[in-house]
Amino acid sequence: MTEAAIHQLFHGVTPVSAPIRNATVGVPPAEVEIGEDLVRRLLAAQHPDLADLPIRLAASGWDNDMFRLGDDLAVRMPRRLAGLELIQNEQRWLPTLPRLPLPIPAPRRLGVPGEGYPWPWSVLPWMPGGPVDLDPLRADQAPVLAAFLKALHQPAPAQAPHNPHRGVPLADRLDYLNPRIARLATETGFITPRVQEVWARALAAPIDVEPTWLHGDPHARNVLSQDGRLTAVVDWGDMCRGDRATDLSSLWMLLPDIEARHAAMAAYGASQATWARAAGWAVNYAVVLVDSGRVNDPRLAAMGAKTFAMVEAGD
Repeated sequence: MTEAAIHQLFHGVTPVSAPIRNATVGVPPAEVEIGEDLVRRLLAAQHPDLADLPIRLAASGWDNDMFRLGDDLAVRMPRRLAGLELIQNEQRWLPTLPRLPLPIPAPRRLGVPGEGYPWPWSVLPWMPGGPVDLDPLRADQAPVLAAFLKALHQPAPAQAPHNPHRGVPLADRLDYLNPRIARLATETGFITPRVQEVWARALAAPIDVEPTWLHGDPHARNVLSQDGRLTAVVDWGDMCRGDRATDLSSLWMLLPDIEARHAAMAAYGASQATWARAAGWAVNYAVVLVDSGRVNDPRLAAMGAKTFAMVEAGD
């Protein structure tokens, strides 16, 4: 989708004005101050052979900050307490995943609290490419995405993480989502009859598959590309065992058009009930991205707008 199309979709959406109303639905603020000096001091104390490499802030997300370390490494650090369990998931479980056809940032080294910083942290390989929201995928990447998801969606051990927000029945999300849906229905044009139909169908669809490994948060900032070609899948803090429809929502979030989505659906192969749930998970992400992003992150809002457009495009 072009920037002009995103602008057109987003026209008429009322931003939350200052002072920020409903601030709790925006991207949360950091709970600790993290800077290059802190990263260097932690490295000097725990991994001194890395401490002299160049360091620069590369990204700041909901739960973690990412610093590029030299040419080939990155340092990933929780920026709030909610990120603690997520980074522990990555450290414990990423190295155990089945072999996957795209690179993933399994930790190379582990860090512990120190230098006034309260939580564990990781040194990761630097992944090639940039976020898909800034470098949209080409249509020919549909089977590549499908192959990655099919390789990932293998049985997970019973002790694998349970995530109350991912891989669960969509009905379990209603208390969280209904106020956001109502807000968007009142203040934007995104909650259309088509979106309501897809959402109702998803809620009614049974979970007809066994739980598998999930990435858990496959939106366009957590998937990397270069010149429209998939290069890596990052940010695995929400990885868990659950309903694969959560991840299959990425076909609506990442691919450029309905034809590409159909190609990915054919390559992956799933039941009608699973595709109905996947479309519902796409609505879930679109709601959260727009509702949060319009408070304080226009990139998130644009990602949500694009996802709503793909839902509107049809089955």
